[in-house]
Amino acid sequence: MRLEVMSSISRYIGRRLSSNFTYNHHIRCMVSRNHCPDISYVHTNSGLVARHFSLKPVFLQHSVYSLTSHVRMATSSAVEMTMDKGGVRFCIGKQVNGLQEREKKQRRIQVSKKAKLNELRFYRLKAKKKMRSPNPEVRILHRLGKAKRKEEWLIEKLRKFEVRKAASEVYDPEGLTEEEKFYLKRTGEKKKHYVPVGRRGVFGGVVLNMHLHWKNHETVKVVCKPCKPGQIQEYADELTRLSKGIVIDIKPNNVIIFYRGKNYVQPEIMSPPDTLSKAKALEKYKYEQSLEHTSEFIEKLENELEEYYEHKARFNNKESSPKD
Repeated sequence: MRLEVMSSISRYIGRRLSSNFTYNHHIRCMVSRNHCPDISYVHTNSGLVARHFSLKPVFLQHSVYSLTSHVRMATSSAVEMTMDKGGVRFCIGKQVNGLQEREKKQRRIQVSKKAKLNELRFYRLKAKKKMRSPNPEVRILHRLGKAKRKEEWLIEKLRKFEVRKAASEVYDPEGLTEEEKFYLKRTGEKKKHYVPVGRRGVFGGVVLNMHLHWKNHETVKVVCKPCKPGQIQEYADELTRLSKGIVIDIKPNNVIIFYRGKNYVQPEIMSPPDTLSKAKALEKYKYEQSLEHTSEFIEKLENELEEYYEHKARFNNKESSPKD
């Protein structure tokens, strides 16, 4: 059976907080004698005592301050009384209407600023000791572990820039004859207007510029610089998917000529939503460059470690061989 005593306790606290000394108080609870026969209970934290003095159980409070702290902790909670092995137990902290109890957040252990600085100094000296070690193996392993940790951190950063590709609509590219392709190719080569694809790669602004060019021209040149070997085809496929254009030709100097199509209609949203912004594309490029250099550095250190082990094994074999 649940006893909701919050209202009575709150009224009691309002009347008694003005007193500065401690004395016994009597709080009567509306519970019949049949439900609480011969109650004897002491709460260690709050100092609540329940004894059967008369027809109704009486709660005695030995300290006003302990009662106030108990009420503050029991806000929006109820007191539940249960019978266990012939005795009465009070459960405080369960919310009314069957709601789950609030999980108590564990307080973080506060560390002083001096302790943090001492810990950082310890790790710094430890790393410096490894870097200055006379053993080459210790030095190489220290640098290798540091580089691998950086590689994991960069991979985790690059995962944030992964964009889910939107469900592609049914797209049927228009068929062009060889004569039309030749004409569009010559026209595209003569035109001076172009769209640059730089270190940021393909992002929303590139597709936007293509649509702005197609407003007045049938073809547009996409100049990809810098471009790694084999990356030009990836750019062509990605731009075809995003702009719904047709690839006319791919030049050896990393230039792609796109045709807008015969029935081209400029879309309302010219920058696709499943692309990165200009700032995020640049940030992604920096992480990719750092990851590339870190991977090369790890490979170099692994080769150095293998050479050291080979040299060490060769030296040990020379020492173990019998002397003439």
